Amino acid sequence: MPSSVPPRLRCEVLSRSFYDRDPRLVARGLLGKILVRDIGANKRLAGRIVETEAYLGAGDAAAHSAAGRTPRNAVLFGPPGHAYVYFIYGNHYCLNASCLGEGNAGCVLIRALEPLVGLAHMAANRGLVLPFRPPPGFLRLLTSGPGRLSEALAITRERDNGKDLAAPNSDLYLASDGIPPQAIAATRRIGITKAAEEPLRFVIVGNPFVSHRAR
Repeated sequence: MPSSVPPRLRCEVLSRSFYDRDPRLVARGLLGKILVRDIGANKRLAGRIVETEAYLGAGDAAAHSAAGRTPRNAVLFGPPGHAYVYFIYGNHYCLNASCLGEGNAGCVLIRALEPLVGLAHMAANRGLVLPFRPPPGFLRLLTSGPGRLSEALAITRERDNGKDLAAPNSDLYLASDGIPPQAIAATRRIGITKAAEEPLRFVIVGNPFVSHRAR
């Protein structure tokens, strides 16, 4: 089971100002924070963020905003602290948090979570059955990778694009439980061809839920 499961998840929603800064700082700062999906009747799905990627806006050839504002990427241009969800490879969604002030595009892709709360529900969303004693590596199938975590938390573009991640009454938000991450490493981003050498992927070193081993 995950190493840091709290008996009762108590966390504080991240403020708008947390996102109103350089995406590189936000990407580092999100490591160790909690992604929460409330599903009604006091039920919750949540995981600790262990891997992120920063995208820097107009000057970043790999960013969705590099060619300017469009109806598809409008969320990236502000205000900060909103969900930008896109569909990729024809089979999964990716969740990003918008950064910087109004009119300045930037975001952080959430790449992997350590599942904390609602594991059986996450497994069902992924088409899996959670064993009573999960074998080694099973829990990685829930939230290790941006597509997996989006499916586990039922995140879609239709449902969540533009959602306010800093609103206490949102059913999808980012929060802190006060537990700091251990060592952090920066590596090249994954799965892109433009600006691929930039060290803009951030991981919690040694965490088994990171989607790819840090080099």
